[in-house]
Amino acid sequence: MSATFVSVHDYEQEAKRILPKAVFDYYFSGADEQETLADNVAAFSRWRLFPRVLRDVSRLDLSVSVLGQQLSMPVCVAATAMQRMAHPDGETATMRACSSAGTGMMLSSWATSTIEEVAEAAPDGVRWMQLYIYKDRDLTLSLVRRAEKAGYKGIFVTVDTPYLGRRRNDVRNRFKLPSHLRMANFASPDLAFSSKEGYGDDSGLAVYVAQAIDPTLQWEHIAWLKSVTSLPVVLKGVLRAEDAVEALKYGVDGILVSNHGARQLDSVPATIDVLPEIMEAVGGRVEVFLDGGVRRGTDVLKALALGARAVFVGRPVLWGLACGGDKGVSDVLQMLREELHLALALAGCRSLKEVDKSLVKKSGFYSRI
Repeated sequence: MSATFVSVHDYEQEAKRILPKAVFDYYFSGADEQETLADNVAAFSRWRLFPRVLRDVSRLDLSVSVLGQQLSMPVCVAATAMQRMAHPDGETATMRACSSAGTGMMLSSWATSTIEEVAEAAPDGVRWMQLYIYKDRDLTLSLVRRAEKAGYKGIFVTVDTPYLGRRRNDVRNRFKLPSHLRMANFASPDLAFSSKEGYGDDSGLAVYVAQAIDPTLQWEHIAWLKSVTSLPVVLKGVLRAEDAVEALKYGVDGILVSNHGARQLDSVPATIDVLPEIMEAVGGRVEVFLDGGVRRGTDVLKALALGARAVFVGRPVLWGLACGGDKGVSDVLQMLREELHLALALAGCRSLKEVDKSLVKKSGFYSRI
């Protein structure tokens, strides 16, 4: 790890310097006014930690089980699309780094490396498949079958993207993939986001989603997905407690509390703020995860204290990838591990089993007593 890089923000600033503007804008941007983008990060500061003392924290255990897979820490890598825009090795570099770190990676359906290439990059690594439901059900099913065959350990189905949120910088940049890249899991140019006909004056990805992704997605499609795979199915994109309860009726194996990195509907709440309500509604019946705004080890600890089994990080991994390929990703993951280790020790917890909701309170709690 570079001595000059002491926070995730340092990697972000370097990535902004070295990446083409349209690429950085695509990775960084949120929807519309980007209110939720800022709030995802800021919301963690609204929660305060209340540490225990005199606990003998000379030995700590950060390990956790996620969907039946043992991981070295509760920090996993979220699905982020088109990673070869950040580095020539793209998703294969990220997978290698995750495997070395002993944690799991969620592969985007819109990866610029194939399902199989990512599996081959680290055959023993833990990996999950992020899935969009395409209008072409046979195509959707083929992605599931390929993931099963390649040893993926779960399906994270995105449920918050019937259409693409309006990301203004992508519209201004008329975002599209560089000509030498394609969404590698699809054969046809139209589905690979490499159409020679172009995408007009809009964000190319918004046009792509309107053409390919099924906006009729509803609960019966979750039942269909559960019926065609034996892999665990996690709903990615839940923000309401009643949706979490409904998901249980369809036998989902997990819920990822997510607002899609603030890239879909702007002005929705930060994920850390809705996590307690969803935990209460679920009542421990399935594993619950969180993404959105995680930038520090204390962020991870707060999410765990409020009930998350693990967190997923997206943009920080992209910044590491842009700065140094798999080593850059490894450095970011190691940074978050060390920050979590220190936060856990200073909070008086020797393992994740000792982390509970007594460790956190909303800022201003004591001023109301």
